[in-house]
Amino acid sequence: MTEKRLTLYELNSLVREVIECEMPNEYWVEAELSECRESRGHCYMELIQKDEQSATPIAKASAKCWASKWMLIRPYFERTTGQRLHAGMKVLLKVYAQFHEAYGFSWIVTDIDPTYTLGDMARKRQEIIRQLKEEGVFDLQKSLELPVFCQRIAVISSETAAGYGDFCNQLADNPYGFQFRTLLFPAIMQGEGVEQSIIAALNRINDTYDDFDCLVIIRGGGATSDMSGFDTLALAENVANFPLPIITGIGHDRDESILDMVSHTRVKTPTAAAALLIDHLKAVLDMLNDSQERLTRCAQQKITTLNAQLSTLSEAIPRLFSIVRTRQEARLDALYQRLLLRIQQKAVSHQADISHLSQRLLTSLERRLTSECHRLEMIEEKVKALDPTLLLRRGYSITLYKGKTVRDPLELKKGDEIETRIEKGTIKSIIQ
Repeated sequence: MTEKRLTLYELNSLVREVIECEMPNEYWVEAELSECRESRGHCYMELIQKDEQSATPIAKASAKCWASKWMLIRPYFERTTGQRLHAGMKVLLKVYAQFHEAYGFSWIVTDIDPTYTLGDMARKRQEIIRQLKEEGVFDLQKSLELPVFCQRIAVISSETAAGYGDFCNQLADNPYGFQFRTLLFPAIMQGEGVEQSIIAALNRINDTYDDFDCLVIIRGGGATSDMSGFDTLALAENVANFPLPIITGIGHDRDESILDMVSHTRVKTPTAAAALLIDHLKAVLDMLNDSQERLTRCAQQKITTLNAQLSTLSEAIPRLFSIVRTRQEARLDALYQRLLLRIQQKAVSHQADISHLSQRLLTSLERRLTSECHRLEMIEEKVKALDPTLLLRRGYSITLYKGKTVRDPLELKKGDEIETRIEKGTIKSIIQ
């Protein structure tokens, strides 16, 4: 072969020189992050562009931001957007081309425009809000009411978060001595796993939601740039449809997250969430105290009125009693006279009847007496005829065993002593 041969290094050097000569400028490029990671202070990104219709990747590239630039770009970006760079985020990068003989081609990032990302984030947020409103769930939580005695609190938070400790301490040390019962359902509150972790905790609480009065989702101590997990459709739908009122205190001062928007009540911090619960119970206590005072005043006014009426009645009673007594005495006297007259009339009316009945009764008694006397005489004759002594006089005898008449000889056995009565005496015998 007569053509000059090149080593790989020489070929790559030639490519580098061409790129440096033909593409010396910096370019603003729109892309979506498919991967973003930090290592030794540098940021390594994988850029992607998808087809708008099919979402199929149509372009890919690697990009790097060296530590000297990254330490300036990152704080500004996170402070402006409230989020860290993460997969799925759309960004506007200022880059220049670089080709290295050993490491190949990459885009070197010199700047990131946070306003572009904010615009894309706002568009996504508005799309989620629109979808929630179309589903009719955006304001569902607002229709719920905190129970009057809201003291059984389910809490979703990181187990080690300082905000959770502050929340519990605030409830325990309230100046009114209110008693609260809290139960923690641990969840990831920052990073990529926020959505699924909180949804899993919601599902666990939903299994026993009758044991709680409300749910508090709090976050404290984490970076304000890790808020993207609270702006997802799936999490918003779960929160909006939850049967308990949900209070959020995820600790940030920028625009509300979608989680805040669909919750029942949004406060800034975990301690503010505790203060809200304490104030709610204090308002109930004040209402009860006010009702007690009003009831006491009403009762006292009623007692005063009744006492006045009683006093008036007590003064009028002697006079009224005298009038009533006179009227009743006259009425009783009239009734007595009428009753006496009726009795006299009845006595006269029935006197003849009584005289006639007494005469009939006397005659009847005499006839009955005569009849009964004749009947007794006949009975006496019958009794005399049945007298056993008459039978004995005729030569008959009566045999007795143990004072009872013997009617059947089989009733006796050898050795029994019997008694035979005759007219002139008694004979005792032994059965042989």
